[in-house]
Parts: sequence; structure tokens; C-alpha cells
Amino acid sequence: MRVIAGEFRSRRLKTPPGSDVRPTPDRLREALFNVLAPTIEGCVFLDAYAGCGSVGIEALSRGASRAVFLEKSRPALRALSENIATLGIASRCDVHPGNAASSISKLRADIVFLDPPYPREIEYELCLRALGESGAPLVIVQHASKFTHHLQEEYGKLKRVRILSQGDNSVSFYEPR
Repeated sequence: MRVIAGEFRSRRLKTPPGSDVRPTPDRLREALFNVLAPTIEGCVFLDAYAGCGSVGIEALSRGASRAVFLEKSRPALRALSENIATLGIASRCDVHPGNAASSISKLRADIVFLDPPYPREIEYELCLRALGESGAPLVIVQHASKFTHHLQEEYGKLKRVRILSQGDNSVSFYEPR
């Protein structure tokens, strides 16, 4: 796992052992940040179900002013903390241990990236409903490509405006309607 572009380009990231954490593939991250390029500079980026933090760290590397990480797995939190320390970016990061679904709508961000473990499909629904009620500005949801039809087109104030697919993975973009 490595940072693809920007300030920390090619820097390696530590990942926790085992298969509980599924990092966002490099190609999908690259495609995602190519889409986000016009809006990433100076934003606050929330990485929910952050794992080792690869997506939030990529956002910082490409110009986000802050990254907020939500993660409850202890091995993932250890890897995330090591990555933040190794890159020297602690002053630009907020790490919130615990369940994302219960706290995601309480945190303010310009862009929310949501990537719950695929087997826990209920997490998508819980988070998207909470974010739809809060009126988050931009929500990006990573999911299995075959799961696309399980996500609703609208959640409260949010409406899906785009789907970007890379093989077995996709990201759906939701914006306020």
C-alpha cells in the first residue's frame, strides 16, 4: 500500500495484519482523486471506516487541509497511528476510535468517504441515512460493484449523482439535492 500522488507520493503505508481491513485499491483511489482534484484543495476530508487511513492520507497528500478518521478496529487504529506518525501529519489529523454509524453525522467535513466492511451492509444504510438528515455536502461511498443496486438513489437531502467503477469495486457520489 502506497500513497499515489502529491506531497507524500510513493510513501509506503503500514496495513494491519489479516483480512479484516480491505484497503481501497490503488487504481480506484487514483480514479477517485482525479475526479476530486478540483475540490480537494483546503477541504476537510472525513475517512469513515478508515482502516490504515490510505484514503484520508491520500486526501492530505493532494491538498486537503485536515483529515478526520473514524475507525473501531484496534489493529487498524495502530496501523493508522503509525502511518500518521511516520508521515509527520498529526497536526492535520483527528482520529476518532469507535463506531462510525453513531458519530458520522456529528463531525463536520467538506467531503465524507464511507467504506464500511462489505459484509456489514447495514452500516451503509445507517450512515447514509444519518448523513442525508444532516445534509453533508459530498458523500462518496465505496462498495462492491454488484452492490450498486442495493444503495438507494436518495437518502434524505442526498442524491446519487455519479457511479465510478473499477473492476469489482465502485464508488457512488451523493450530493445535496
